[in-house]
Amino acid sequence: MGILEEISEFLQKGKANEVKALVQKAIDEGMDAKTILEEGLMAGMNVVGIKFKNNQVYVPEVLIAARAMNAGIALLRPLLVKEGVKAKGKVILGTVKGDLHDIGKNLVKMMMEGKGLEVIDLGTDVPADKFIAMAKEHNANIIACSALLTTTMTEMKNVVEKAKESGIRDKVVIMIGGAPVTDNYCKSIGADIYRPDAATAAEAALEVCGK
Repeated sequence: MGILEEISEFLQKGKANEVKALVQKAIDEGMDAKTILEEGLMAGMNVVGIKFKNNQVYVPEVLIAARAMNAGIALLRPLLVKEGVKAKGKVILGTVKGDLHDIGKNLVKMMMEGKGLEVIDLGTDVPADKFIAMAKEHNANIIACSALLTTTMTEMKNVVEKAKESGIRDKVVIMIGGAPVTDNYCKSIGADIYRPDAATAAEAALEVCGK
């Protein structure tokens, strides 16, 4: 088994120390950071994403795998910058105003990062204006909003409205998700994409950024 397969295997098991040691070893052996990232870390996270989608693993396993991925990425980040590896796209992510739930949002972040996207995470209880301001500042491809309460879902409509008001609506794709959210709701408020889980949300985001 090659070192990249080993990185992927250990990442899937959530063994952060092993992942870190192997990433360092690959760097020391002169492997380029982009290859380590894509064929080691992201390949492993991809498997986790597929298993999560098929209910073969659950939230705790995903969180542990993501921690292992982040340990590896921390070593690669300065090298990726040096190699001039650009993120495949930028996503502004947050849970909408009035809502403090973040497990789903954090899963989405990890899955998106696992696909090579740069995620600017605004946390929870994020007002519509902040989503828009940050999308402008970072020249983002996507605004991704999460809500877990039916009462806070309406805030997603505000994000769409504010994007129109500020003149960035045609420049940014608005994705929404969360337990009470549906595809019909997405269409009714004029958002662009709804996905039922973190893994498919990350796939959709990558597709948007590839266009």
